Amino acid sequence: MGRYTDAVCRQCRREGEKLFLKGDRCYSEKCAVEKKNYAPGAHGQGRRPKVSEYGLQLREKQKTRRTYGVLEKQFRNYFGKADRQQGITGENLLILLERRLDNVVYRLGFASSRKEARQLVNHGHFTINGKKATIPSMLVRVEDVIQVKDSSKDMVKFQEIKEQAAYKTPPEWLSVDVENLTGRVLAYPVREQIDTPVNEQLIVELYSR
Repeated sequence: MGRYTDAVCRQCRREGEKLFLKGDRCYSEKCAVEKKNYAPGAHGQGRRPKVSEYGLQLREKQKTRRTYGVLEKQFRNYFGKADRQQGITGENLLILLERRLDNVVYRLGFASSRKEARQLVNHGHFTINGKKATIPSMLVRVEDVIQVKDSSKDMVKFQEIKEQAAYKTPPEWLSVDVENLTGRVLAYPVREQIDTPVNEQLIVELYSR
């Protein structure tokens, strides 16, 4: 399966804002957007050209795709599924992305970034309703219980995560038991509970061309 292997900080610089792809580093003075607040590449420090309406729509789509770590084909499939559902297509799209297992692990505070969450899921450290879950793109459902495997809880990594998770607050649609490294899906998120700073309507307009 294809995946992005270049420096993820280049993606933030390309979008001109922090996408919080590297966890705690994004909040520090080491953040690439703070040190190099211009687009990557040989001409990155030149004057930014005026962006067209299509350009704005494209950048919003790319920003959303990169934030959630989704490839182009995957993202288009999510949009198609969102468009077939009842309700507002843009909101449906964000809800589907939020329901991804790697995102839920991140939202619960069990990983410092979505990229780390994907890696932990891929390595088989989590279960859903007691069954091993190794597919980051799995969509969780209401009342699903996400838990760190018992055999993984004593790992240094998860002891560190437990300490860090104690200071994080999950969104309202999730509940977390930090001591037992367990989370539960209370409901599907609504748009007001999704803090991802994107204008989903621009994405709808892009795919409606």
